[in-house]
Amino acid sequence: MTRTASRLLVDCLLEQGCDRIFTVPGESFLPVLDALADTPAIDTITCRQEGGVAFMACADGAMTGRPGVAFVTRGPGATNASIGVHVAMQDSQPMVLFIGDVDRGMRDREGFQEIDFPAFFAPIAKWSARIDDASRIPEYIARAWSTATSGRPGPVVLALPEDMLHETSVSSPVRPAVPRVAQSPCPDVMATMMQLIGDAAAPLAIVGGAGWHGRARHYFAEFAERIGLPVATAFRRQDALATDSPVYAGNLGYGPSPKLTQRVKAADLLLVVGARLGEATTDGYALVTPDHPDQVVIHVHPDPEELGRVYRTDLAICADMAEFAESAALWDDGEVIDFDSGAEAHEEWLAWSTPREEAQFDLDLALAMATCRRLLPVDTIVCNGAGNFAGWWHRYWRYAGFPSQLAPTAGAMGYGVPAAVAAARRFPDRTVVAAAGDGDFLMNGQELATAAQYGLDLIVILFDNSTYGTIRMHQEREYPGREASTHLANPDFALMAESFGGWGKRVENNAEFDSALEEALGRKGIRLIHCITDIEQLSAAGATVSGLRRR
Repeated sequence: MTRTASRLLVDCLLEQGCDRIFTVPGESFLPVLDALADTPAIDTITCRQEGGVAFMACADGAMTGRPGVAFVTRGPGATNASIGVHVAMQDSQPMVLFIGDVDRGMRDREGFQEIDFPAFFAPIAKWSARIDDASRIPEYIARAWSTATSGRPGPVVLALPEDMLHETSVSSPVRPAVPRVAQSPCPDVMATMMQLIGDAAAPLAIVGGAGWHGRARHYFAEFAERIGLPVATAFRRQDALATDSPVYAGNLGYGPSPKLTQRVKAADLLLVVGARLGEATTDGYALVTPDHPDQVVIHVHPDPEELGRVYRTDLAICADMAEFAESAALWDDGEVIDFDSGAEAHEEWLAWSTPREEAQFDLDLALAMATCRRLLPVDTIVCNGAGNFAGWWHRYWRYAGFPSQLAPTAGAMGYGVPAAVAAARRFPDRTVVAAAGDGDFLMNGQELATAAQYGLDLIVILFDNSTYGTIRMHQEREYPGREASTHLANPDFALMAESFGGWGKRVENNAEFDSALEEALGRKGIRLIHCITDIEQLSAAGATVSGLRRR
């Protein structure tokens, strides 16, 4: 079949199962936009900034397990989008970023907005390349999908020379859809694993990460509950196990339960499934050290290059998460393994995650979280960027559904609102909350315009203490009493929501917050609750950080 290069590209995307694209349009890929205009099967979402585009693609990939797809233009567009590529890499999220590039004949002259994109993105992507030959578009697209989803999922970047996209009479056939490789664990290694677990006195599992999805969640819960194995989730992977599971032990990362931290230290065996055991999950590689003396580490991961990369691994299992979890759930060699520690760890987590009953501040964020748990549906999708405000959600909100937590393990600010836009578009029948801080929100708050344009329903709960809270906390520890560069002068965020055609409410105490959330849930469209909070109420882990004052 003969077609234009741009038509062939779009047809290849359709064949791979692409049903949504996020973009800020650019003249460098106008032929693709024209082809998409005749392709109703692909929902093309026009956004307001390329950082928001890339974050939406990250979130979409996290929700579907298929590559989230973004199109941006060269130079400023691509560099703006690079933050999303970095997040997709560190978060192990499948994503494909297409960049309109300079004409092939203009390359290497530092032309208008020219960048060597394969070189630029190589350190933060699984694969970055340029399609110079239109006849090879099917090959590159199939490889991009395979690379983005295989092993440890991650981002692929493809540059598209503008003149290549204008080529006509391209006769290459579209390649069939690429399935994700799903490797099963070896029965012998499963037998060894079960023996190691059975011989342990204080085992603990840490789960969530690369390739984790609903099937893995179901079967791993079945396995862990059968033997009473306590299960902690890696940093910002709290929906990897249902929080009402009788063996759910809580989450690792910043501000975990002290009892969970002690349980990790005391464990004689760690079963790590999907997680990389990165810096945040391990508290700077100190909670679990790379050599982990006196601890046996069983590491299960879909990518062989991740096994043994940082941590000495006593038993490495390269397998698909769901295939491994199902094998573990169905394993029966006649041996009975039964621990009491799973139930004990769950009770400890319940106590840690239960908000206090008496207010310590005018707007007490622990009590606000209790209101959220009372009023929001249990399967609400909570999306957040980075900042101390997120700690209140991580400690007190129960991520019951799947997917229900969209939050960057890379710690990128500005992720929450774009992720909420992607979630509201992907799951229009579920409640979506963008949890934000004042500094975090203004990184990508303009994407509320995208939500308004497409008639999306989402709630923004914005905690405003007029400071970059995380940095101020570190600053107070290192340079007590010397605030510098962290104070923020903020707008009226509720009025901002109204300017996008939404509804907004400013609240300063818990009674006003409770009333506002009830009203928000009775409305549609964009709803924003602007919460004025005390700067001393910085940390959900320690409740307060004393000595801080607004200036």
